[in-house]
Amino acid sequence: MEDGRTPEDRALVTAVLGGEPGAFERLVREYQGLCWHIVRRMVRDPEDARDLCQEAFLRVHQCLHQYRHDAPLRAWIGQVAYSVARRHLERKRIPIAEDAGDDDGAPLHERVADEFDLETAVADDDIARRLHAAIERLPPLQRTILTLYHLDELPLAQIARITGLAEGTLKSHLFRSRKRLQEWLAPGMGVAA
Repeated sequence: MEDGRTPEDRALVTAVLGGEPGAFERLVREYQGLCWHIVRRMVRDPEDARDLCQEAFLRVHQCLHQYRHDAPLRAWIGQVAYSVARRHLERKRIPIAEDAGDDDGAPLHERVADEFDLETAVADDDIARRLHAAIERLPPLQRTILTLYHLDELPLAQIARITGLAEGTLKSHLFRSRKRLQEWLAPGMGVAA
C-alpha cells in the first residue's frame, strides 16, 4: 500500500492479538531497529536507551489492541518509542529541542533545502565519523528527526505521526539541523555553510 499500511502488518497484529506463538517476537524483530534509532537518538546513554526500548515494546504489547490500522504499524510503533523517550527526557529535565530562530524573516519551512546529502557525506569513513559526531551534538528532537528522515528514509507524514509535530514544524527542524551540521562541518569538509 502506498501509505505504508500493509496486509502483512495487519496479519501480524492479528496474530499478536490472537496470542499466536512467536508473533510478538516477530513484531519485535521487525521493528526493533526503528525503536532503537528513535530512542537512541533521543537518549544518549546506551543503557537508558536499552531500558527504554524494552519499555516501548512493553507498551506496544499492552496497547496493541488500540492500533486501528489507520496509519502504518511502523509509524504507530515509532510514536510509542518517541513518546517513551520524550517522557524520559522530560523527567530528567533535558530540553529536547533548541529554540526556533528565524534568520531572514521567511518561515523556516519555506527555506528547507535538500542540497545537503547525508548519504554522499558518509561515503568516506573520516567524514562519516565526523558527521555522526556532529549529529550527536544536535538536540534530541533534531537528531531524531534528521535520522528518521535521512537515514531511515521515512516520509514527513510518518515522522509527523511519530512525533505529533506538524510537517511544517518538521521541515523547520530539518532546515535548522542541516544548517547547524553545515556550520560545524564546513571547516574540515569543504561543505558550503
